[in-house]
Amino acid sequence: MHDETPESLVGEEYEVEVGPVAHGGHCIARTAEGRVLFVRHTLPGERVVAQVTEGDTGSRFLRADAVRVLEAAKDRVEAPCPFSGPGRCGGCDWQHVAPGGQRRLKSAVLTEQLARLAGLTPEDVGWDGTVEPAPGDKVAKGEVPAWRTRVQYAVDDEGRAGLRKHRSHEVMPIDRCLIAAPGVTELGVERRSWPQIATVEAIAATGSHDRQVLLTPEPGGRLPLVELDRPVSVMRVDEAGGVHRVHGRPFVRERAVERTWRVGAGGFWQVHHKAPGLLVEAVMQGLMPRKGEMALDLYCGVGLFAGALAERVGETGAVLGIESGKRAVEDARHNLQDLDRVRIEQGKVEQVLPRTGITEADLVVLDPPRAGAGQRTVRLVAALGARRIAYVACDPAALARDLKYFTEEGYRVRRLRAFDLFPMTHHMECVAVLEPVK
Repeated sequence: MHDETPESLVGEEYEVEVGPVAHGGHCIARTAEGRVLFVRHTLPGERVVAQVTEGDTGSRFLRADAVRVLEAAKDRVEAPCPFSGPGRCGGCDWQHVAPGGQRRLKSAVLTEQLARLAGLTPEDVGWDGTVEPAPGDKVAKGEVPAWRTRVQYAVDDEGRAGLRKHRSHEVMPIDRCLIAAPGVTELGVERRSWPQIATVEAIAATGSHDRQVLLTPEPGGRLPLVELDRPVSVMRVDEAGGVHRVHGRPFVRERAVERTWRVGAGGFWQVHHKAPGLLVEAVMQGLMPRKGEMALDLYCGVGLFAGALAERVGETGAVLGIESGKRAVEDARHNLQDLDRVRIEQGKVEQVLPRTGITEADLVVLDPPRAGAGQRTVRLVAALGARRIAYVACDPAALARDLKYFTEEGYRVRRLRAFDLFPMTHHMECVAVLEPVK
């Protein structure tokens, strides 16, 4: 007997009781036949009509949107953004949830990921279960904090700037993004036409008036003359991802922890204007650096944590930063040039660290990309025998996996803090402080 060809279920509707939140901005529900649905635009405990957006009769699970709410949860609010909702902009996951409710959802996700991937409870990691809002982000119900200092707009076939729909290349034109920082909004990207351009990334630095746009032309497309509502430097991104200066400075100057940071060509910098200061404070409180110590800053970017470590370990201490991005390394060296106890090496952490000849360190900070550090890097780091390690993570699943590896290498989590540095979305930032099991 041969299997029948799977049939698409897109557009099918199911009335469901919504179960727990899952990592990724959706909740889990089951159809009467026991099919698993990942449902967006809903909340745990709601009764909704879910319309399938992806999947067929052979899929392990189906993706769906809650298109009608039959019984609402108490945390549900009217989405403040007119572009939010089923089949619309995919940028925000939780516009329909009161701010406190969003943080509770994130707490539930982090708790679940730690349990499932690391076998750890909140008590095990010294976490009180709260996801802390950034200062100034506590807004009234129905309001949205304008936190996002970098926004990547997609451009539709008619040259209109917008944002992509969830899991789609389709562009939804918008006239304003509510989570965009004022410095991004006042550029007026949405009011301009962008012929032959695929994406426009707008950056508004914090603590300086620097504004930058990175334009990615369509293949073979030409750059338009860029005239925005504020002075702006312009960069072009080529097909290989290289960034070239068209007009103005090739970097923006960010201000954080009483220093100015040069961040070149769309390099990595925390997107929430309060994030750099908050994360440095959490990391330093966890590490308690002492004069004369040797510290490592892995995946150091433009040198944020390396700078904070150098100030604290003093003249007799030493800091080594490792970063794979060539441009970020140049920026880090420039940013920390007044601190001769800092050295920055370029390359992948797992390749550079063994080559440095360093066999021990007192402190380590690691802030890996979304995929995490991975088992090999965790082993290399654990072998240094640091008295404390601070792990900064933007993905709870990657964090939980890496914490499990650290546990296997003889470290335990002393304290964990979670920060809501991406309001209205499912993302969060965590800082875990580890120490050797004595």
